[in-house]
Amino acid sequence: MTHPGDQANDPILAGPYWPAFFRYALPSVAGLLALTTASIVDGIFIGNFAGADALAALNLQIPWFTLMFGLALALAIGGTVRAGRYLGEGNRAAASAIFSKCITVTLALALTGALVGLLFHEPIYRLLGASPNIFSLMSEYYLVIIWVMVLQLFTMVLYYFVRVDGFPGLATTALVLGAAANIALDALLVGYLDYGLRGAAIATGIAQVLQLSVLALYFAKPARKLTFRLRQQNWREVTKAFANGVSEWINEMSVGLVMLLINWLLMSSQGLAGVAAFTVVNYLIFLSLMVFYGISDAMHVLISHNLGAGNAERIRRFMGCGATVIITLALALVGTVWLFGNDVVRLFLDTSADPATAQLADQYLVILWPLFLVNGINVLLSVYLTATHQPLPSAVVAFSRSLVLPALLLVGIARFAPDWPLLLALPMAEWLTFGLALALFVRFRPQRLIMSPTA
Repeated sequence: MTHPGDQANDPILAGPYWPAFFRYALPSVAGLLALTTASIVDGIFIGNFAGADALAALNLQIPWFTLMFGLALALAIGGTVRAGRYLGEGNRAAASAIFSKCITVTLALALTGALVGLLFHEPIYRLLGASPNIFSLMSEYYLVIIWVMVLQLFTMVLYYFVRVDGFPGLATTALVLGAAANIALDALLVGYLDYGLRGAAIATGIAQVLQLSVLALYFAKPARKLTFRLRQQNWREVTKAFANGVSEWINEMSVGLVMLLINWLLMSSQGLAGVAAFTVVNYLIFLSLMVFYGISDAMHVLISHNLGAGNAERIRRFMGCGATVIITLALALVGTVWLFGNDVVRLFLDTSADPATAQLADQYLVILWPLFLVNGINVLLSVYLTATHQPLPSAVVAFSRSLVLPALLLVGIARFAPDWPLLLALPMAEWLTFGLALALFVRFRPQRLIMSPTA
């Protein structure tokens, strides 16, 4: 059933651009910054209280986590893009159906991942490049967090659908409260009680329970448009949703694969200290991406709704809002790295205990700062292509920036230019991707898509 009146009263589809943009972007950025802060505080407590080896043991597990998160994120993004378009058309029934299917499939996926992780954890450690002497250290975190991830993945998908249904404030509140709880519990379990990696995993689990409890209030909202029903037809629509969100899966999976390659190369050249040093610098990359993803996540909602309503000019204006804010933040972040980069590195490490690791992290930061100038724009352009139902071009951008170009450049530098800094491959990959993404945006610009009969 359609509801045409929804369109006239929807600030996404009519009215000033900047207030609508900030209504969705600010809560999204705040929520993801809360999550990022919790993750960074995890690293600070682990690095200072459990040591650089524990920090490296955590980093070695990231490829497995990104694989699982990528699968769920593809369902979340692809599903909410479809739901957003249905809501823009006024079709609540279709939007509710894709919501129900994505939630159900995510839960099944998360439980399967936990069982696989439990049964094959040591082979997974070997595949991740870890040596047997740190298996026990890795297990302290891994054997707890695989069950926590069941809650994390389910909560993440629910978060995206709560936002697309017009409750960004509730979604952000859940993330902020969960992150605050995670930080407080890190201080207690890792800092005060000295539970190490296991304490960090338990802290994350308790925080996830709180976050899900807050998000569950959505189901009591009388104004919500999405309803959950377990019995559904046409489950193949989930495959279509995943295909539309495949660029997000590629992003996450590729990050994991590139991280795996970096870990292998650093372990062979600089040992566990190299992995620990990159872990510290990678937190800054993660921080920048979460800010940019927060802005870009708002674009999923704004673009998909206006695509359904046929508003090409609003799509163009919202893209201008997103690009302006991202470029401004990128310049501010680069300035911060130039002025305070060394101080940031020392937040994560006890320099008296690990001076060599801190020095390596300083060197890595000098190499990597140029990627902050364009990684946000690359994320924005990839999200634009996803939200306008261009999964193949979006996947090309995502695949280029997060896997193909970094992997080729990493291997090329290691093999043919060993005197070059290995991590130079990462900013080079981002800048090459920027040229490709810009060309694809021009090819699939809003006016052309709206005028096309297949849009």
